[in-house]
Amino acid sequence: MKQLIVLAAVLPLMLIFLAQYTLDQKNNAIISTLQQQVYTAKEKAKQEGCFTEEIKRELRDQISFDLGIESEEILIIATETRQYRINYFDEHGKRGLIHYRVSVPIDRVMAGGRLLGIQKEKNRTLFTVEGSTASERLPE
Repeated sequence: MKQLIVLAAVLPLMLIFLAQYTLDQKNNAIISTLQQQVYTAKEKAKQEGCFTEEIKRELRDQISFDLGIESEEILIIATETRQYRINYFDEHGKRGLIHYRVSVPIDRVMAGGRLLGIQKEKNRTLFTVEGSTASERLPE
């Protein structure tokens, strides 16, 4: 009887480990998909010289569709001023570079949050992909 009582107390805690592994796999798939989408948009922006409204709209729509996230929750901050390819080293790093930052919310970070006393608002995070790339657009 003693073993049954201990099992009843420990089993839910042990199941959290299994659920956490599954949740980590799901979150890693979200992160991987986001990175692939941002990479594709970055390659388009390199050709255009900046993140145009069309590239940002396509990126937002694709992320929203693939991840099931509302498009209003997706934050995209990127260079909108056209940059041109330069054939010399810019020591200040301001010319010819396209900067971008894309952030999406991840709703569940910890499995069994309610059981462990973690509030829903605290069981969220914002995942960000940020970087810079050189423009490939030639001056007209």
